[in-house]
Amino acid sequence: AEGAVMSDIVQPAQATQAVNEERRRRWRQAAIYAALALVTFVMVFPILWMISVSLKPTTETFSLPPRLLPETFHWDGYAKVLTDPKFRSFLINSYVVGLAVTALSLVIGTLAAFGFSRYRFFGDRVAKLFVITTQMVPTITLLIPYFGVIVFLGLYDTLWGLILTYLTFALPYSIVMMNGYLDTIPKDFDEAATIDGCTPLGVLVRVLLPVALPGIISTAVYTFLLAWNEFLFALALTRSMDMRTVPVGISMMVGEFGLKWDEMMAFSVIGSLPVLILFMLVQRFVVGGLSAGGVKG
Repeated sequence: AEGAVMSDIVQPAQATQAVNEERRRRWRQAAIYAALALVTFVMVFPILWMISVSLKPTTETFSLPPRLLPETFHWDGYAKVLTDPKFRSFLINSYVVGLAVTALSLVIGTLAAFGFSRYRFFGDRVAKLFVITTQMVPTITLLIPYFGVIVFLGLYDTLWGLILTYLTFALPYSIVMMNGYLDTIPKDFDEAATIDGCTPLGVLVRVLLPVALPGIISTAVYTFLLAWNEFLFALALTRSMDMRTVPVGISMMVGEFGLKWDEMMAFSVIGSLPVLILFMLVQRFVVGGLSAGGVKG
């Protein structure tokens, strides 16, 4: 009888505890979702506001209270940007520099990473450390030395000068990223391909690169973004309007006596679209490449 009484007391207590735990779990989930929604809003709102301003006349931009949706859609900013040869030149220059830096950094970085990953030689650790430490130097301190080198080489106010400069920033990251990813691929693949008659370069091209595709894509995206968004060196190493890139072009739209917000935001939207579209297309490869590259096999 006493056991039955105790059982009747314990079971409701256990049920109440289970209900309380479930309630706390739901509150924790709700708090996490609320925090994620807040962070997402903070990150997305500037983009939404940029698009909103690009579709408003300047007088409506500063209206109170501010409106996210314009009263009437104003397309003059986009029309001006898309029909002005100067803005098209900025876009073309950014594409040329970004794609060239991406291609060169991938080729050179992959070859260097293959050497670091698959071979051991005197001073390899020192060489790796040197590659990593180059990323720790503040870029602003290199502006004057780079300016002198580019002028000495006769590449001032040329796209090749920008490509060479950006390559020195992107190459260390490409080497580190690809080295980390190639280290995750077992060396048994190399041995099997070598037995089948592949040369070291054949092993890299035919065996390792197809497996390392996520790492290659994530590295390519990062280097393209670096070249596309860079402003300081593009401003210092170019002079003529024909050599300016998108970030410099946007900054030049700030006038002495006024600012055409609709044109500047329209150009910012157009300049951001390639980056957004590129990331959306290869997002899963970028995430897979970054996570795999951070694990050493």
